[in-house]
Amino acid sequence: MLELVGSTPLVRLRTPGGENAAALYAKLEYLSAGGSVKDRIGLHMIEQAERDGLLRPGGTVVEATSGNTGAGLAMVAAAKGYRAVLVVPDKTSAEKIATLRGFGAEVVVRRSGLPAEDPENVFNTAARIAEERPGSWLAGQYDNPANPGAHYATTGPEIWRQTDGRITHLVACVGTGGTISGTGRYLKEVSAGAVRVTGADPAASVYSGGDGRPYFVEATGHVRHPETVEDVWPTSYQQDVVDELLPVSDREALLTVRQLAREQGLMVGGSAGLAVAAAQRVAAGLGPEALVVVILPDSGRQYLSKYFNDAWLLRLGFLDGEEGGPRVGDAVASAVREEPLPYVNRLSTADEALTALRALRDLGLPPVAPAGPCPVGPGRAPTVPELAGSLSLDVLATAVAEGALKPDDLVRDHLGAPLPHFGVGERADTALVELEESGAELAVAVRDGHGVALVGRSALRALL
Repeated sequence: MLELVGSTPLVRLRTPGGENAAALYAKLEYLSAGGSVKDRIGLHMIEQAERDGLLRPGGTVVEATSGNTGAGLAMVAAAKGYRAVLVVPDKTSAEKIATLRGFGAEVVVRRSGLPAEDPENVFNTAARIAEERPGSWLAGQYDNPANPGAHYATTGPEIWRQTDGRITHLVACVGTGGTISGTGRYLKEVSAGAVRVTGADPAASVYSGGDGRPYFVEATGHVRHPETVEDVWPTSYQQDVVDELLPVSDREALLTVRQLAREQGLMVGGSAGLAVAAAQRVAAGLGPEALVVVILPDSGRQYLSKYFNDAWLLRLGFLDGEEGGPRVGDAVASAVREEPLPYVNRLSTADEALTALRALRDLGLPPVAPAGPCPVGPGRAPTVPELAGSLSLDVLATAVAEGALKPDDLVRDHLGAPLPHFGVGERADTALVELEESGAELAVAVRDGHGVALVGRSALRALL
């Protein structure tokens, strides 16, 4: 079975540019034995650990993973007779978690959105498990040289052979950085530097200059929690290999995923949609003599509950909804200003939060604001994972007046429940019913995964 890892085919994609665009080929990594590009590093890292004496018969493979690396490791561990313990963030799709358990792995779920120094984040949890359980080996994909080494030894040579050396451009996502670094380095070396390497990156990822806030494409890019003291990038990401990074929005990536399935018969995951969106831009700017290869990491069957679920996309504002009836977005357009949603950082002091909330009241806006870990900046609004709670002027002022909260205390331990949220494409009447049933007066309107406004019952009723 392990001989079926890798050796994935290329398929030509139809491109918007027609005959004037470069030929664009997709490498279908979801046709590997375990269903993703991470099969390669799962096998390579385990076999290197065996050679180094770090993993012995009867041992346990431990790793922090968003799912695909865990599946590759669990598959190889099952075939070789090892146990596997995999630590995943709670935002991992249900399908991925079920896959890990299907391979017999022990799955430990930890809350996402924790700073790097928090002992309960996925990386620190995995390291602690590996240290406490005898016979364990921590795979450490982010800093394991066998990660890019797997792609230097297999993915790069496969692409070179499959294109008869005609490849001119490689496009791949950057997560741990192993795929693009190993594959890109091989292709640059074998072509004497002629192959150009482009990294596809979520628009919010710090790799391409984003602010590091959470996003909705799994297993790619780099998030930076605002409470993280030192932002450490993985050593598996060899930046000298990458010639350029192209940021791609969540909406473009997710709509590309759905388009590939419905128009080209390719059901792929979110990172593949992100990579194809970037690759289409690259191919459109080249002539027909160029040949672009884009790596599609995994299958869309692992995201049926998310990217192919209309209700999920609607609630997060990635779909515009049906025309002909009032939508939540219509209330947003008529009820609020153009500026981003008023927002309070949960690391604000009580005095700072009171000042912000009073400013809202003075502007005629509701003196209630979502609160979360992401600091406010010009032109930015919180993503839904950052809506960790809420702050009310009345509640906060009362707590300070009664001495329960000092003016210089942080508000993070005094947050109310998160406000309900609705996508801007959702029907106004159904949103109103749900809001009334929740007992809340206000909700956050969400567009492309970001809160953009506060919408009350009265604004929704006015549309009906």
